[in-house]
Amino acid sequence: MLGYIVQRLLLMIPTFLGIIVISFFVIRFAPGDPASLKFGGAMQASSGLDAQRGTEAAEREFRKRFHFDQPLIVQFGYFLNSLRKLELIRYQTRQSIWPEMGRALAVTLPINLIVFLLIYLLAVPTGIASATWPNSISDQVVTLILFMLYSLPSFWVAELFRMIVIWEGWQNFGFKTPLLPILGLRSNNFDQLSSWQKFHDYAIHLILPIACLTYGGLAYISRQMRGGMLEVIRQDYIRTAYAKGASKPRVILVHALRNSLFPIITLLANLLPFLVGGSVIIETIFQIPGMGWLAYQAVLEREYELVMATLLLSAILTLFGILLSDILYALVDPRVSFESRR
Repeated sequence: MLGYIVQRLLLMIPTFLGIIVISFFVIRFAPGDPASLKFGGAMQASSGLDAQRGTEAAEREFRKRFHFDQPLIVQFGYFLNSLRKLELIRYQTRQSIWPEMGRALAVTLPINLIVFLLIYLLAVPTGIASATWPNSISDQVVTLILFMLYSLPSFWVAELFRMIVIWEGWQNFGFKTPLLPILGLRSNNFDQLSSWQKFHDYAIHLILPIACLTYGGLAYISRQMRGGMLEVIRQDYIRTAYAKGASKPRVILVHALRNSLFPIITLLANLLPFLVGGSVIIETIFQIPGMGWLAYQAVLEREYELVMATLLLSAILTLFGILLSDILYALVDPRVSFESRR
């Protein structure tokens, strides 16, 4: 097992390098750059030849400072050197990106951990129940609801929730409006609240974002769980277990469940980067200062090094998610050996 892990880690190195190369050049070939974004409007707004010359000189100095006047291959070398030293900075402020990423990660990680747990705690039992009684009324109702949920765009659901909670008609039922906070993660008077009130304030701010982030994954993973379970319970060894007198709960939870977890394990490779990557759409709609919001702002501001850092963090977690999936395959089913997955 240790040899397999070491081999996979070594194979990740060229893969990661390829991701760096492709991401860097794709980003740099995109229209615009930090210099034109910063000085383009200033040139148009400046009046007089002297002011325009001053702006042009400032832009040339900016490009020279951050090597934008060099060929792309030279810029790539400077980027690799900065990445090696972990000295990536924002162009506009000339400050390190790491404190900013740390603050954004501290916002996104707890939210997505809650979403991750909710999805699995709800999706796995739902998938098992649907597969245990296939084509029953309950299975058909659950399937219909989940397919409807999966088809709903998250931005539309987020806006719908916002409209519902601020509906003035709630006052006729004795409720104040809005029912729930719709922006940010804390109230304006957060610092004056007691510890319990801070927890309550933070919790009610999380309700809408977590709901929008959960329903799609719940629908998808529960269907994957149902499909995996249905495939397993048709196998001969399941019929043999029933023939030996094993009860239905034991057959489902002991014999069938372990082998039906393969689709769920496969999804880990995609869920790990989701934990730290955040959701650009949801964080933007609810104005949550997390990783998704930070990445979105970095793209708009052409902060190349910040964009690269978020991309590479997601790439690292994806690679380790794939490795973790391979390890869990062998732990869940001893018939899957590490030698067979080389």
